[in-house]
Amino acid sequence: MIIRTTTAFIVLLILARVMGKKQISQLTFFHYVTGITIGSIAAEISVNSETHFFNGTISLIWWALLTVFVNLLTIKSFKARKLLDDKPTILILKGKISEQGLKKARFTLNDLNMMLREQGVFSITDVNYAILETNGELSILKKASQEPATRQDVKAPGKEPKYIPTEIISDGKLIKENLTELKLTEEWVYDQLKKKGIGTIEQVYYAEIQGDGSLHVDEKTGE
Repeated sequence: MIIRTTTAFIVLLILARVMGKKQISQLTFFHYVTGITIGSIAAEISVNSETHFFNGTISLIWWALLTVFVNLLTIKSFKARKLLDDKPTILILKGKISEQGLKKARFTLNDLNMMLREQGVFSITDVNYAILETNGELSILKKASQEPATRQDVKAPGKEPKYIPTEIISDGKLIKENLTELKLTEEWVYDQLKKKGIGTIEQVYYAEIQGDGSLHVDEKTGE
């Protein structure tokens, strides 16, 4: 039993390094489930003498390899990423509760208020945007009047952002769905890229529209 446990421990330690930090952080429900499953298989190998040790170890390794494969697939393909990891859901949009978003997330108003209180927000009126992330956590953007003042803001009136910061290019591909939601056109994107000396979208690794309407661009390094 000591030998089985020690071996399972070493295999699990190696697999954890192979799967990387993304699995450990449990960014999505998929990573959460696979983490529990891999741990359960390792525990079964360690404590259940009736479990065939070799078969259990192969199952453990194969499950980890499938997880790595899915992670690589979501990195290479935006469609696969959207299918497997889903996408964030907007629950509060420009200070108003999104009933459609609540229904999609199967959230009640009590659930929303509870998660806001966990963020230190006790009134929905203080929130400009609230987004339910793919890992189940709630990200919020408070209204400008509720944000802590900086030295630059001390004498400046509160001003709401024109846009919520949103990615519009990911790994050289234009995210048309986000452009439509922001009411922006592809021509506008091309014009912004030209101003930065970038000829094609394929040269861009990541681009994000900022709250003031400007475009942040991170070019590919070619590595």
